[in-house]
Amino acid sequence: MNTKEQKLEAFSKLLDIMDDLREKCPWDKKQDLQSLRHLTLEEVYELSDALLVEDLPEIKKELGDVLLHLVFYAKIGSEKGSFDIADVINSLNEKLIFRHPHIYGDVEVKDEEEVKQNWEKLKLKEGNKSVLSGVSKGTPSLVKAFRIQEKVKGIGFEFENAEDAWKKVDEELAEFHAEKDSEKKEQELGDVFFSLINYARISGLNPDTALEKTNLKFISRFQKMENLANERSLNLSEMSLEKMDELWEEAKLIDN
Repeated sequence: MNTKEQKLEAFSKLLDIMDDLREKCPWDKKQDLQSLRHLTLEEVYELSDALLVEDLPEIKKELGDVLLHLVFYAKIGSEKGSFDIADVINSLNEKLIFRHPHIYGDVEVKDEEEVKQNWEKLKLKEGNKSVLSGVSKGTPSLVKAFRIQEKVKGIGFEFENAEDAWKKVDEELAEFHAEKDSEKKEQELGDVFFSLINYARISGLNPDTALEKTNLKFISRFQKMENLANERSLNLSEMSLEKMDELWEEAKLIDN
């Protein structure tokens, strides 16, 4: 592993490269905050994919791509006379020190939960008007629900255990099945999803990770099913559901 001096040297070189690209490269010169935004989202999703399968070489590559974007935004900020990379890092340092009084102060905590609770309370002291003010509007719905629940837990708004959370799931399912109006049924379905996410979170499971793993598993099995059909000169769109189910079961055996 690199020494601290080598890490600082590498970061300094990245800043020099960013300066060169911004001055000399036609594409880099043209970029602004808005043109980079959607590209940043793509890079973060690619990092997420690599993290999900713990592909360390790919994680290293994608971290570099995300870091490039962070440095790019800071460069644009400096050009506008608003902030530079040092301001970004110093602001982060100050926030981390303030929100970790059990490390940099005299506060004592007994476990991770107290750390999280203190974190949310300190955010309110920083001027946030609501515990939920830090939840991004652009966050995907499933992740947003998880973050909302984590944040309100920080001030004690939480079921006592997973069993109580599951009772809420049962309650919401009953209301969903009982509702006949289509618009209200959609609302009830949202309540079912929200309560399921809450149960998963309290049980120590990440629902977004669980769903993405299921997505990947389904894609893998369905593509194996397509391969089996091709090997036998079969057309899936012309097969009965019963026959497709048989191929699906064969694909599952290949997966296992």
